[in-house]
Amino acid sequence: MKVSLVLVALSFLGLGVQAPFASWGSLASDGIKNIAIFPWQLVFPGLTMALTLFSLNFLGDGLRDALDPQTRKF
Repeated sequence: MKVSLVLVALSFLGLGVQAPFASWGSLASDGIKNIAIFPWQLVFPGLTMALTLFSLNFLGDGLRDALDPQTRKF
């Protein structure tokens, strides 16, 4: 998960994936350039990143709670 977040950050700064390939960071970077005219170009990649990170975080917490034998209470 940390690797994908680093890739998004580098792409946002222009150091990651280059055109013609797309990543959420490059989409957000392009959205910042056009935010005055087309704000949804920044909103949708940002929401997608946030929802994905929250979902993966909750999934990881649920798996840890279900599978970690030391936190089980009988």
